[in-house]
Amino acid sequence: MICSLESMRSKEVIDVRTGDKLGYIDDVEMNLENSGIVALIIYGRERLFGLLGREEDIIIPCSEIEVIGREVLLIKHLEESKPSYSTKSKREGITRLFK
Repeated sequence: MICSLESMRSKEVIDVRTGDKLGYIDDVEMNLENSGIVALIIYGRERLFGLLGREEDIIIPCSEIEVIGREVLLIKHLEESKPSYSTKSKREGITRLFK
């Protein structure tokens, strides 16, 4: 199945284990050596209309994708004890520029 980033952005991401709605795909991480997609990124929600910054981004490895449907993308965690997707603050990337 071939899917464009634009069509992926319209799909809501749901955690199968907890039933939580995580949001919509905003970006992807790519491996330029083999031209493959490594992870999907959901940007953190804005706090107080963006005046207080954003929550942490959710980074979902492609290995966690269980089903890609017409309207939703279901992810399933490999470990039951803790989620295997990670969160990453955008500020980490910005602070690395100034070091």
